[in-house]
Amino acid sequence: MELRHLKYFTAVAEELHFARAAERLHIEQSPLSRAIKDLEYDLDVQLLKRTTRSTELTWAGQVFLDQARRVLAMVSQAKVAAKSAAQGYRGHLRIAVSDGLAQPRLSSLLARCRKEEPDVEIHLFEMPFAQQVSGLRHDLLDAGFALASDVGVDLVAKPVWTDPVAVVVPARHPLMAHKRIPLAEALKYPLVMCHPEAGSGCHQQIEAMLRSHPANPTIADYVTSLELMLTLVGAGYGIGFAIASQVALFQRDDVVVRPIAGRAPTLVTYLLYADRELSEPLQHFMARTSLPT
Repeated sequence: MELRHLKYFTAVAEELHFARAAERLHIEQSPLSRAIKDLEYDLDVQLLKRTTRSTELTWAGQVFLDQARRVLAMVSQAKVAAKSAAQGYRGHLRIAVSDGLAQPRLSSLLARCRKEEPDVEIHLFEMPFAQQVSGLRHDLLDAGFALASDVGVDLVAKPVWTDPVAVVVPARHPLMAHKRIPLAEALKYPLVMCHPEAGSGCHQQIEAMLRSHPANPTIADYVTSLELMLTLVGAGYGIGFAIASQVALFQRDDVVVRPIAGRAPTLVTYLLYADRELSEPLQHFMARTSLPT
């Protein structure tokens, strides 16, 4: 078995179509089919069910795909680590970000790390929360940031930052009459919410906030990203809730952010990491998350 077999199989498994996989890999379909057959012969396992109309993964194929992706990711990271070492770096960290948390706090943290420990290279990856949890469990990531804390017993979710929840409204909206919007007033209007099946910690925390309020708001629509939420709010579908600094990054003219009147609820950002012995660079990184940014 060669590394190319894993690459070829992964492409076919993700496309479920030999012609598209061949095009993606920039090879002819015939050598691709032959490589998959060689792989199945080597494993003595059928990985794919082929008919004239479709290609499907067998159960063995599904299991093998997960492991193949893991091996390819580890090889890719090994290449990055070797290049980093050749360039003079004495350590590297793989940090994941979920829930659209590319905010000023994170930028300040990374800048501090580069200044205080320049010989440690930090690689940042944006991914869904479920993928981040899987990467931490399989040692493909060192740590990650998310708004969710439901990670199981083998991972740790450490609260590191809190940010007040703000109301996001269309540029022309009755709520614009308030410099600080009472939550009761905001909940009179339809809401654009994170989709509950997106695994978003933002959804979980906003839901908890809504459950603590007697109002029963109308949900205009569910979205899977902050960017789409801003698009729907700007189009007048409803209003939303978010961290103001995150919204500001998009520099949109069709939405306005207003703070919530009184004691505003907060969204908690968690630092996630595996419950095992931590490397020295990771310990230093974690210590910096607790410092003022």
